[in-house]
Amino acid sequence: MTESLLSLGTAAARKLATTSKTVPQMREITPRHLLHALPWVEAVGGVYRVNRRLNYTVGDGRVSFTSVGAAVQVIPDELRELPSLHDFEDAAELQALAERFVQHDLVEGQEVPDGQIVLVAHGKVAKTGIGGYGRATVVGMLADGDHLGDLTGDGAQPARAVTACTVLVLSREDADRLRERSDSLREHLDRPARTGPSNKHGEAEIAMSAGHRGEPTLPGTYVDYDRGPREYELSVAQTVLRVHTRVADLYNGPMDQTQQQLRLTIEAVREREEHELVNNRDFGLLHNVDLKQRFQTRTGPPTPHDMDELLSRRRSSHYFFAHPRAIAALGRQCTARRIQPDVTEFNGAKVMAWRGVPILPSDKIPISDQGLSSIIVMRTGTEKQGVIGLNRTGLPDEYEPGLSVRKLGIDDKAIISYLVTTYYSAAVLVPDALGVLENVEV
Repeated sequence: MTESLLSLGTAAARKLATTSKTVPQMREITPRHLLHALPWVEAVGGVYRVNRRLNYTVGDGRVSFTSVGAAVQVIPDELRELPSLHDFEDAAELQALAERFVQHDLVEGQEVPDGQIVLVAHGKVAKTGIGGYGRATVVGMLADGDHLGDLTGDGAQPARAVTACTVLVLSREDADRLRERSDSLREHLDRPARTGPSNKHGEAEIAMSAGHRGEPTLPGTYVDYDRGPREYELSVAQTVLRVHTRVADLYNGPMDQTQQQLRLTIEAVREREEHELVNNRDFGLLHNVDLKQRFQTRTGPPTPHDMDELLSRRRSSHYFFAHPRAIAALGRQCTARRIQPDVTEFNGAKVMAWRGVPILPSDKIPISDQGLSSIIVMRTGTEKQGVIGLNRTGLPDEYEPGLSVRKLGIDDKAIISYLVTTYYSAAVLVPDALGVLENVEV
């Protein structure tokens, strides 16, 4: 039996009531700490040129390989990445040298075979040495594309495999035989490697005199510049937002439908902008780290020792960037060692810090299928010769700094179209402004 109501029910009352509601929510929105941390510089004309002093350093790149099944072979031309072969042009001798390398598949903990040159094709290798108190110690980590030894000198120093890895080894005997047989190689190795004096950073030296007395003749000098400076062109992120006029006219209360559509679209564009600043193969931070600023973890997970290694390789560091799972992994390592990381504030949020440097989370840093990620460290600002963001403001129909919203018109289906555009890039002014810890187990 239906109970008779003595007053208006809530279901009926809601027909006349105004429902309280939120603006549209979006799970894709993140703090985007990178966009807030980078100092932004105007790139007038759409291009930003980074001029540096002339650098004499050669042959410090990584070597590339080819593989057929489990067989790995070094690409002959890639042997020019070795310091002693940087300007060597004899393709036949490079081919002969590449054929002398012998492949070794090592398991974790196995010693790397002794040889004149060792090329790391895959995996992680630790250079070992004797510490100040006679104990064995790790003096450096190598990974894919790195090498030990050269055709000049005593050969590769002792090393062991940290993970299962594949290395190619050139024996001292084969290196000596090839040097004796090849006139072009022998003449090349006998020539000086550099064309002028350089400082410890590989830059052309600035001659000067200091601490002198009397009236000696002072050396003349000038600062030579890199003749092929890097130029960064602004990239673009664009989309066309479409809103039906019927929606814009009839369903604008209490919220403006067009404004809410624009707000969510702009959030998505900004998310894509930060993703590109990290991952773009042309200007993305992960792909523009100098080879000497790429470091490997000592044990797999990120440890306090690894973080200190990153900090020690530059004159100052302003920010770390890591995936939230990598930050959690670092926290676990700190807890295991009974170390309490610092806590600081950035952009209104409490974040973990190491040695006073904020560790900012960014889900744009990828994690591989093997559970490996990276931790980025950087110094920012032009006055510090650091990393900067590049943009262009003052655009036509600018909606917010560096982003424009242009109304394209209404088509024959009564749909309004808006073109949303932003221009951006990033530049590394000097190599030590940016570093990365690779192969971080999360």
